[in-house]
Amino acid sequence: MSADLTSLFECLVCFDYILPPILQCESGHLVCSSCRPKLSCCPTCRGRLGYIRNLAMEKVARNVMFPCKYSNTGCTVTLVHTEKAEHEEACEFRPYSCPCPGVSCSWQGGLDQVMPHLMMSHKCISTLQGENIVFLATDINLPGAINWVMMQSCFNHHFMLVLEKQEKSDGHQQFFAIVQLIGSRKEAENFAYRLELNGHRRHLTWEAMPRSIHEGLSSAIINSECLVFNTSLAQLFADNGNLRINVTISIV
Repeated sequence: MSADLTSLFECLVCFDYILPPILQCESGHLVCSSCRPKLSCCPTCRGRLGYIRNLAMEKVARNVMFPCKYSNTGCTVTLVHTEKAEHEEACEFRPYSCPCPGVSCSWQGGLDQVMPHLMMSHKCISTLQGENIVFLATDINLPGAINWVMMQSCFNHHFMLVLEKQEKSDGHQQFFAIVQLIGSRKEAENFAYRLELNGHRRHLTWEAMPRSIHEGLSSAIINSECLVFNTSLAQLFADNGNLRINVTISIV
């Protein structure tokens, strides 16, 4: 019964589901809100689209369980229409973008395809094994914005280590160091990471839960939710322009 009902809400253009507010053409045909702005007439009858609400279908939609739009890639969740968009935004089966920073890569794919993509298309990224490794960023004094990237494999998971140098508007430079799990948010909650800078009797440490590949790194860097230090601090810990960051991954 539910499958028969949901089929009534399928958009004839994109085959996604038509959710409230539901608009119809003058003859009663429906088109989803994403496709409607792109159309000049009804794709079924070629009539005028208009702005007529179909209140009857909106009422029916309240009692229908809709499948996630990523059901074809493995998601089995069904939801009421008011929860659908929020779930799909965080769905583990949604396509992921390439997580490699500082490169223009348009690749998208499933979570299980991320590591094969990195190994095939970004071979310059080296991988170290073990929960305790040293992330060596070389030539940190080079001018301009730069990213240093390394992979760390441990506990049957892969972690991306990123050091990003940004040029600020006032001419100063800042460094941002962070760890990202090539996995879901739920998986990321099982781990913690620690970044350490040591040298000349000085010690700088940052501990946090790794970001998931779904969350990405941009918002964490913008909000300074990572290890942040300026050029002066970097020079205190650097050795001949190279910076060693001790990285420890642990299970929580």
